[in-house]
Amino acid sequence: MKNTYKILAIGSLIAGLSVSIISCDKSISEPQRVGYTPANVDEKAGSWKTYVLTSPTDVTVAAPKATSSAEYQAELTDLKSKSASLTQEQQEAVVYWGAGAVYRWNEIARELAARYNIPPASTPDGKYPVPDAANPLADPKFPFANPPYAARALAYLSVAQYDALVAAWNYKYQFKRSAPSKVDATVRVALPTSTIPTYPSEDAVVAAASYVVLKAMFPGEVPFLDAKLAEHQNSRLWAGMNVQSDLTAGADLGNQVAAKVMARAKTDGMSAANNQALTAGMIEVAKAQGLTEVWVSQESPLRPPMLPNYGAVTPWNFDAATKVKLRPGPPPALNSAEFTKALDELKEINKNQTREQARIANYWADGAGTYTPPGHWLRTAANAASEAKYSEVRMARTLALVGTSLMDAGICCWDTKYYYYYPRPQQFGVKTSVGLPNFPSYTSGHSTFSAAAATVLGSIFPDRANEFWAQAQEASNSRIYGMIHYRFDCTVGLECGKNIGTYAVNRGKADGSGL
Repeated sequence: MKNTYKILAIGSLIAGLSVSIISCDKSISEPQRVGYTPANVDEKAGSWKTYVLTSPTDVTVAAPKATSSAEYQAELTDLKSKSASLTQEQQEAVVYWGAGAVYRWNEIARELAARYNIPPASTPDGKYPVPDAANPLADPKFPFANPPYAARALAYLSVAQYDALVAAWNYKYQFKRSAPSKVDATVRVALPTSTIPTYPSEDAVVAAASYVVLKAMFPGEVPFLDAKLAEHQNSRLWAGMNVQSDLTAGADLGNQVAAKVMARAKTDGMSAANNQALTAGMIEVAKAQGLTEVWVSQESPLRPPMLPNYGAVTPWNFDAATKVKLRPGPPPALNSAEFTKALDELKEINKNQTREQARIANYWADGAGTYTPPGHWLRTAANAASEAKYSEVRMARTLALVGTSLMDAGICCWDTKYYYYYPRPQQFGVKTSVGLPNFPSYTSGHSTFSAAAATVLGSIFPDRANEFWAQAQEASNSRIYGMIHYRFDCTVGLECGKNIGTYAVNRGKADGSGL
């Protein structure tokens, strides 16, 4: 019977994996994601608007051999051999990668961001060494994956995946090579098979593009990424989903697109984001606007401010002039009634923080050792797209829209922070329960990131818009409950984030995807 071999006794394996994941995670319980047939194959996605490519034909793929050819038939024979009988380890790999190429590589990226989100410690002479990309595993390790760095890494990853998949869809529906099991019914498959053509392989496209980006962003993790790349590609053979030429063409296409995406990364201004020589001028600008006390590090020894020039990095969904227009007006004067009211609120929380306030503050803290607010929101986006059974290209579109809005939010927020150089509550005697960020207070990064992401997600999933905005509001409030932001930091941050997210929403409405 055609395609009767579906899951290779993987059902019980999935159950076992679900238990282990939930039992090991003390804070987040999520179901094990498994493969599905997409609700819509998005066969017209090859014409969707891309970010870096001007056209899908900016990259090329050789025409495939006919399925009747001797070469393809030999590939089928090899595929049958590889998929006929799998070890337990191979079955686990099939289940893991079967959840989706975009889903898994973004998950891997978030895990790397969390692993590298460690602030450098001071040396005995009171200095803070800067991580060195040329020697990434030396102490301190490169990168320090703080929120702006994580936002940028995840944005470039998502853009590379999306552009590569749009190009792949263009060629898929040009060549229209059917899945191996549709060519030969004796091929045993371990995952759901759709009508999407298999050449070039979308999994190989995503794997190659993701590998190139993550290797650049986390250069100390090349052996780990090598292993993931090989496992992902092999899993498609083990599952009976692709012949080798599908994978080879996909890898070639993914590499071409990733090279173009990373060429943009090299010129986006990130290399100057930590230029500490600029801070003196920034402080003078803030004082000229009437600020009587500027932000200073509350650590001992004083830690240099985090990425003071990140606000000059090139955004995705608008230009530099628009970034300046998006910058909010000044925060309250330090001798104003509004400031006193906001500070008094924090002092009251300091004395009488409720258990619910503490829970919210800790849940959304996303500090050192986590994948930061951008990672938090991209996990939310990936789960929503998976639950909606999106195709790989639509999943990638979702994460690209959210990811670029998060990077844009970080750029605008950091521009605002260092333009006003506003002191944090800790300079006025307020303690914090969630760690102390090493950059100015106004506006709240959590609020800006969260509002941007929630605005985009609410546009993509309108029936869940209120849910996402409620999460953004809670994330914003968490910084008040954690006593590291004044209420006006958060209120204005939400407004800014919503405005920033709107630019991604407008881009999405015009990208040809129908949403």
